[in-house]
Formats: sequence, C-alpha cells, structure tokens
Amino acid sequence: MSKILVIAEGKDGVLRNVSFEAIAAAKQIDHDAEIVGVVLGKEQLEEQAEQLVHYGADRVIVVQHEELKAYTSEGYGQAVLSIISEEAPDGIVMGHTSIGKDLTPKIATKLDTGLVSDVIEIQQNEGRTEFIRPIYSGKAFERKIITDGITFVTIRPNNIAALEPDTSRNGEITTKDIDIKNIRTIVKEVVRKASEGVDLSEAKVVIAGGRGVKSADGFNELYELADVLGAAVGASRGACDAGYCDYSLQIGQTGKVVTPDLYIAVGISGAIQHLAGMSHSKVIVAINKDPDANIFAIADYGIIGDLFEVIPLLVEEFKALKSTVNA
Repeated sequence: MSKILVIAEGKDGVLRNVSFEAIAAAKQIDHDAEIVGVVLGKEQLEEQAEQLVHYGADRVIVVQHEELKAYTSEGYGQAVLSIISEEAPDGIVMGHTSIGKDLTPKIATKLDTGLVSDVIEIQQNEGRTEFIRPIYSGKAFERKIITDGITFVTIRPNNIAALEPDTSRNGEITTKDIDIKNIRTIVKEVVRKASEGVDLSEAKVVIAGGRGVKSADGFNELYELADVLGAAVGASRGACDAGYCDYSLQIGQTGKVVTPDLYIAVGISGAIQHLAGMSHSKVIVAINKDPDANIFAIADYGIIGDLFEVIPLLVEEFKALKSTVNA
C-alpha cells in the first residue's frame, strides 16, 4: 500500500479548509493509499488532528515545539523533513497558500525531487495520474505527469472539494518529538493587516472593489454587503495603489488568486492583471456604470449602474431574503 502525507496548515488555532481539500486530493491521487496527516504547532493540536481523521486521514502525526508557534521555513522544514525521512511516503500534498508556496520548494530541493504546484484538478487517464494547473495567468492549462520519485503537489484552495466529514471515523494520532535547532529566524510578533473575518483566499463569496469605489470610505459599503453575505472583501491593484485599502486585499497577477463560488466585482474595469487573479471564479457578477468595461466580457451577470446606488439596494434585498429564510 502506498502512503501519502498531507501537511495541514492552521491559522489562529484553526485548520484552514485547504487542509481538508488536500486529503481529498490525496485520495484522488491514490484511493487505496494510507493518508497520513501532519499537524505542526506549539500546543493544543489534538482537536485539529481529530478533524483530519474525520475528513479522511487514516492516521495523524502531531509535532509540538516552541519553534513551531509561528511559521518559519527553517522550523517547519526541519519538522516535515524529519517526518518524511521516517515515513518514506510515496506522495506529499499541501495547500498552495503563502506558507505552502514558501515551504514546499525548499523541501523539494532537500529531497532532490520535483514539485507540481498550484494544481486545480486531478484526473486518472489510462492508469496515469494527471495534474492540471493554470499557466500564463490562467490563459492556458498544462497537464503534468510524475514519472519518477515522490508525487509532490500543492493544490489551489477552493478547487478540489473536501470530503464530507465523518465524526464516527477513528484513526491513530501520535505525537512525535523532533529536535528543532539552529533557527536563524525569530518571529517576535505577527501584525495582521488583513481584514478580520473570512479568509480571502478560501472565501466562498468575494466582494472586490476597484477605483470606482473612489475612497476608503467607499469600501465601508462593500464591508456591509460582505457582512450580510458572509463574504470576504478584496480589491484591485488600482484601489490599493490609490490608498483605498491595504495591499493584503489585492487580487490579481501580483496579488492573491481566488476561486470563490461567487465573485462580485464592484467598480472594477477588468484589467488583464486583475482578471488573472479571479477569472476562474464559478459565478462572476460585475457592477459598473461603464457599459463598455472589460469586466462585463467575463461576467456571468452584469449590473450597469452607480455602485453607490446598487450596493445599498443589494444589502436591503439580501437582508430581507435572509430574514425570510430564517423566519
């Protein structure tokens, strides 16, 4: 039986959804493989380990260490490489997040193996596992086949659906002591500039504002709509450059790539750089007073109008709809 490691990722003590999606991806690579979850951190990781089992992991390895309280590539790298050395897996899967993009290339280099990054789909074709990933800012796709060595991949969040959790599942959870030393990077404090609430990269609904929002105060209306929909707020680079919001919200070729179920573009013209970060959203709604705006070319639904009139109406309608549903 083959073995696939799934490196889980947590944030503020809670596992990110992409960790569960990575388990589903591992099963798509080899349905009969033993799925071994890996949870890293400082303390109180048992609940996270149990969650991985509920989502399909057969067993979970927990590594607790003071140097794993905050992410560093050195600390996490030492821990993961130690587990890989002991477990000798046939495959490794992790989310294509900021941490995943930093950690996995360094591990692949140490292992002298290849890495297929940013996978959005896994297919079985004539006995071969094919990994599909976007290239040229999403304008084309390539299929990768691993012919030798470890199957090492990162998956883009919100593209491979997680399995339904089964709280009746049982799996072995073990704690492994690893001597992490010679750490040259010391994290003294983590200052978050991103907005509180839903994680932008994993959000099912994203409300994004552009230059048409006109000011930082204009974004308040987007936050109100996001609050009603349980959405995350993002922005175009133009809005960030204008100082309307922090660059942590930027979506596009030089920002975050998102693939939500619903993407609402507000006051965004649709520059090619922005489209590279959101064009694969499942449903795209564009709100713009310019009927010739490029964003309408890829939108599933379009509203031509003043966003400062449209957004308040949407907020009222969604609030009324939620009240009816909850009544």
